[in-house]
Amino acid sequence: MKKTKTWNQHVVKQENKDLVLHTIMRYAPISRAETAVKTSLNKGTVSSLVNDLIEENMVYESGPGKSSGGRRPVMLNFNRMAGCSIGIDLGVNYILGVLTDLTGEILMEKYIKYEYESYEITMQHTLEVIDYLITRQPDTPYSIVGIGVGIPGAVDLKGQVMLAPNLNWENIEIKDKLQERYGVPVVIENEANAGCYGEKKYGVGSKSNHILYISIGIGIGIGMMLNGELYRGNNGFSGEMGHMTIDLNGNPCPCGNQGCWELYASEKGLHAAMSAYGIPPQSNDQRDLEYLIGLARQKDEQAIALFNTVGGYIGLGVKNIVNTFNPEQVIIGNRMSSAQEWIEPAIREKLDGTLWFQKEGLHLEFSGLSTHSSAMGMAAFSIENFLMNYQYSQTAL
Repeated sequence: MKKTKTWNQHVVKQENKDLVLHTIMRYAPISRAETAVKTSLNKGTVSSLVNDLIEENMVYESGPGKSSGGRRPVMLNFNRMAGCSIGIDLGVNYILGVLTDLTGEILMEKYIKYEYESYEITMQHTLEVIDYLITRQPDTPYSIVGIGVGIPGAVDLKGQVMLAPNLNWENIEIKDKLQERYGVPVVIENEANAGCYGEKKYGVGSKSNHILYISIGIGIGIGMMLNGELYRGNNGFSGEMGHMTIDLNGNPCPCGNQGCWELYASEKGLHAAMSAYGIPPQSNDQRDLEYLIGLARQKDEQAIALFNTVGGYIGLGVKNIVNTFNPEQVIIGNRMSSAQEWIEPAIREKLDGTLWFQKEGLHLEFSGLSTHSSAMGMAAFSIENFLMNYQYSQTAL
């Protein structure tokens, strides 16, 4: 009985400490007295927990705040530099890595672009990016608190990559390998889910509870925030709507289906249609998004027409998803968001065909984090894991 009581007291203390920490994070700079009011804990408990947090390098004191009649209070602040997080967006033809503090502020980033490679070469590039960021981390009490990797494919709830057709990956396990190499917790997640979460935490989705994040690069993935919570589905495989069929007699897709939405509404669709629009590749046979955006900026009519067509396909798919999920916000993200100027009108035109009652309160926006949504979302996952579990860690200096 005594052990149970001691354990319960320990659990209550940790829960209260977590409450105090998150209150300081949200309202800093804040005094001990104000923290007690906002948490409904007594001042003695708050003072004791704050002392623990200061000793653990999670909170620090700053100069006195404004007085309400008595002594000026010492203010408390969250130590955003208690540790760092690494977020990786592993694309089909690029890898973006970010090193952030514990508030998601980017301290360093690394970007590699390459043509399609084998699994082995892709992982070499991934390790190169992670190693680069680790060697450039600042000196912090908790060092790297976690690594998150966003994958363009189906990832189960345990972090196993079940299928990433555009990478030609199937049943790939990288979580344990990365944890063994770096000795820190690793999170593997679908990149569209990560992008949705990144926009909710740090981007244009911060005020919405029902979000559709459309990640458009070489392929298309969907991240969904429903009732303020990231929706992953029964086994973690929600959002593979880039592979919904929009043409029964369409071209074959690497997923094994044919006529998939992403064949027409992604960078893949742009590349495939260039010849039909009379757009020659660059001298080195390059057919990337940046090349087409450059042409559009030069008022090239064919490039603009191509973007308009692809924008129409994007809008067609978005309209169907909106009619299904009734979101309050649709966010277009990943690399295709950089073509907003030329695809947005066609997307909005298609959305005008949405069922009239679905339009009420619906907002279409483009990513506030641009190409960084997924990497930022993955960094956020690792930060939150650390904040939930750090009190059990013995790694603080």
